[in-house]
Amino acid sequence: MEISFNNKTVLVTGASRGIGEATARLFAESGAAVIIHYNTNRKAAETVRESLAGKDHTLVQADMAVPDDLKRMTSEVITTYGRIDILVNNAGIYEENDMLNMPFEAFMDYWETSIRVNLTGPAILSNLAAREMVKTGGGKIVNVTSRGAFRGEPTSWAYGASKAGLNAAGQSMASSLAKYGIYVYTLAPGFVETDMSEHCLTGTGRAEIESQSPMNRIAQPEEIAQAILFLAATGTEYMTGCILDMNGASYLRN
Repeated sequence: MEISFNNKTVLVTGASRGIGEATARLFAESGAAVIIHYNTNRKAAETVRESLAGKDHTLVQADMAVPDDLKRMTSEVITTYGRIDILVNNAGIYEENDMLNMPFEAFMDYWETSIRVNLTGPAILSNLAAREMVKTGGGKIVNVTSRGAFRGEPTSWAYGASKAGLNAAGQSMASSLAKYGIYVYTLAPGFVETDMSEHCLTGTGRAEIESQSPMNRIAQPEEIAQAILFLAATGTEYMTGCILDMNGASYLRN
């Protein structure tokens, strides 16, 4: 099995921090030209780019909730590189709320924003990337979802729903796109040591979360990134359509 990405162009969404940053770094170390997507934090994205091994890496800005941004971003990548070999749909948002006591208007805004960023945006971007992959003979798409798609998210209904939706969308893509040499995979992590989960990992909350795994710890971003590179590598084509759990045995399903 080949774990090399020489001459490959990789677009990683949400690459200015966390799992996306770790993924961008490992792809660069493996020879890829990495497109670092960010929404608002350009400074952090620039810091990531400066830290990457190799060269030919670039930044692209887009709001995952805005389809025209995604069309523009895809066009910019194609203009610069001529192709997208691998797309990693990692960008996402997570917001906790008291679902029954928050104002109805606030609930609707929370729900619609979460679905646009976590589900509709990745679906649109996958469609745009797949159109380009067809022209160049194929490619790979890796979607990052969540354990919460299966276990449920009692304080973030929209997050759980959006990640479950992306699981299903990825399987539909895999079934549809394999004939074009485009392979689609889903990785569903549990808790990971990132800025997004930081608020959950303070005080006694951290110990409770760590205890959910028999390993008594949570994942590091680099561990998730390693799995993303595995799925994106040559040799995993027959795994297309899979949903790979990576939660330290904190949630087991049949």
